Order: sequence, then structure tokens, then C-alpha cells
Amino acid sequence: MIRLFVALALPERLRPWIQGLQAGVPGAKWASPENLHLTLRFIGNVDGRLFADIMDALAAVRSPAFDLQLGGLGKFGERGRAESLWVGADRSEPLTRLQGKVEGALQRLGLDPEHRKFLPHLTVARLKGAPSGRVADWLTAHSSFALPPFRVDRFTLFSSYLAREGAIYRAEAEYPLMEAA
Repeated sequence: MIRLFVALALPERLRPWIQGLQAGVPGAKWASPENLHLTLRFIGNVDGRLFADIMDALAAVRSPAFDLQLGGLGKFGERGRAESLWVGADRSEPLTRLQGKVEGALQRLGLDPEHRKFLPHLTVARLKGAPSGRVADWLTAHSSFALPPFRVDRFTLFSSYLAREGAIYRAEAEYPLMEAA
């Protein structure tokens, strides 16, 4: 079995900007720079045959390249407890269309549809017991955070392995997007 997800990797040149945010919240496990990504679709555990079918289905996705803007911060959690911190992404039509095409390709293989609403973001920290006041202070201190726009010219199928130090992601395949003629 292999654990898979489809995502947009954050360009290396932008990673230091995110790293500059990663301090000031006790109980935060900050995402490593090489693991920063915007998930288009979490797939989960699959066997070898389905893995090959997924690779083929994603190779058939056709979508144009586009520019993406990241900015704004938020938190996910339940009952007032923050469980993760994130940087948001503009909900552009090209991003939404790409996510829909990836979702459609995977559903045609028989995968269950994703029931959560697509909220484009980069998870920058997982939280365990973080004081709510410190989370609020962090959100306020970085409220104007934004990255310069970057070109999205590919999406990636990643595998994920859980290790003692956290998740290890490996790019299994990259799929180019079409540039305008």
C-alpha cells in the first residue's frame, strides 16, 4: 500500500518567506520547507495496481498554466482549539478548474468523491496544545502576509510516509500544465 495525494509544490524561492512565519507559537510543529504544498486532492492508501491507474488518469488531465497568489492566514480546528495554521491561496478560476479536473479524473477511476469543500491553502504548522492567545497573537502579527505571485506550470502526485520525525513526501510523478500558444 502507498499513501498518495495530488498537490502543487511551493517553489523553492518562496520557501524562506514561509519559514519567516514559523516561530512564536508554543506547541507548533512547523512544516519543513520541502514539504510545503497546496493539496488539490488527498487520495489515501492504494495498492500497486490502482497506483498505476492513478498515474495514467492524472497524465490525461489537461489544464492551462496560471499565476497563483498566496496570502492571508488562518487556522483549522474544532471547539475553539486550533489544530493547524495555514497560508491561504486566491480562489482563482484556473486553480478551481484544475482541482475539479483532478477530482473528476480520480472519480472516473472509482475513487470516492472528496466531501470536504476545496479550501486552497498551505499548512504551515500542526498544533498540539498551543495556547489560544499565542495563536491569536501570531495571526494578528502576520495578518498582512502575502507572497509574490508565482507561475503554476505543473502539479505533482506525491507519496507520503509517516516517520518518527513526521511525514516524508516524495514526488512520484509531475504533470505539466499547458502554456498559452
